[in-house]
Amino acid sequence: MLSHGNYVCNSEQAVEHLNGIPSHFRQLLILPWDHSFGHTAGIYSFMKCGASLASVAMGKSPMEVLRNVPKSLKAINPHLLMSVPALASNFRKNIEAGIEKKGKLTSMLFRKALKTAYAYNKEGFNKGSGGRFWMKPLLAFYDKIIFSKVRESFASNMEFFIGGGALLDIELQRFFYAIGIPMYQGYGLSEATPIISANCPHAHKLGSSGKPLPHMDIKIVDDKMQVVPTGKKGEIIIRGGNVMKGYWKNPEATAETIVDGWLRTGDMGYIDNDGYLYVLGRTKSLLISDDGEKFSPEGIEESIMAQSPFINQIVLYNNQRPYTTALITVNPVELKKRTSDPSEAALLIEKEIAEYLKGGKNDGMFPYRWLPSAFAVIEEPFTEKNGMVNSTMKIVKHKVYSAYASRIEELYTPAGKKSTSPANLEVLGRLLKEN
Repeated sequence: MLSHGNYVCNSEQAVEHLNGIPSHFRQLLILPWDHSFGHTAGIYSFMKCGASLASVAMGKSPMEVLRNVPKSLKAINPHLLMSVPALASNFRKNIEAGIEKKGKLTSMLFRKALKTAYAYNKEGFNKGSGGRFWMKPLLAFYDKIIFSKVRESFASNMEFFIGGGALLDIELQRFFYAIGIPMYQGYGLSEATPIISANCPHAHKLGSSGKPLPHMDIKIVDDKMQVVPTGKKGEIIIRGGNVMKGYWKNPEATAETIVDGWLRTGDMGYIDNDGYLYVLGRTKSLLISDDGEKFSPEGIEESIMAQSPFINQIVLYNNQRPYTTALITVNPVELKKRTSDPSEAALLIEKEIAEYLKGGKNDGMFPYRWLPSAFAVIEEPFTEKNGMVNSTMKIVKHKVYSAYASRIEELYTPAGKKSTSPANLEVLGRLLKEN
């Protein structure tokens, strides 16, 4: 239950955190209007500052809305966008596809420009440090011949994104920072109306979820609700005027979630020495190995989805099992550009995951034990229509686990563990034949 006071409080917190929103700003509201993120960040904060907002042309499904985004961007030319990882990944793929169409020389220059920008920008707050000041003129050159053209084709007024909804892959953050439209990661949940922290132009550290909002108390605590030392991980709890009144007609759940005025978020995280919050994932969606060790899968999932052209969606699973597994939906159009053979397609997907193992281009990003040792290719994408995705485009994992319980169990058998298992080849055969 979110009151008018909750929304007023969180909107004022957000505006103060951003140092205000200029009244000439326009934003294109892509986020769903039935969610508190869209309400607070998309509507009320802009209303408070006298800024303008427009809605993307609606559709019958989230994917149809996504297809309407490019023409709406051109029509509105917004100064900022509120985004979620699913949208960010889609934007990047469209940008890179546009670069590829311009030929090998443009593609090569774009890759070199990205490499230079990544090295110079570092984590944002420390850009140009470590003797990298000499890169600034070179970066200005690349910006003039490459990045400025990308921004013009996207939305020439765009200054930055504010991202939320789920963990955002740091490589994706570096990409948008490089092209000159930073994507500032934030964190929140509906029970907090929903914004708890956010990066912003004057204070950002890529990889973090930013600094907590003003006029709100935040603590990191252990299982006994005792505060842990700075830098140590624990549960994130908050207190302030943005905390919900409770769950509708559910006093038991309310009492479990709001304890002595503190909202227990159910999310794991820590705060570093500079005051930036790092969110590690939901306590209820943690992977748990057979020896009891726990790990949040969201960073791995977002990274694989962002970097692989063949993998559209991925959900990791490990509930006290000997190894981690994955349920994957694929992009058959991209796969078919490389092969029409189901066995070769399965091996291509396996190779994408292997890039995170020893010797791969993404080696060292995540502990090996939490990377999937086996995967099942799922024929039907996870969507809002089939109940596997919610209104903020987050995959509802417990529903996915329930729907594909038999496929998960199969992954823990010798035959099912192979990427070229009969089940995978059957699904890939149909997908490659249809597309």
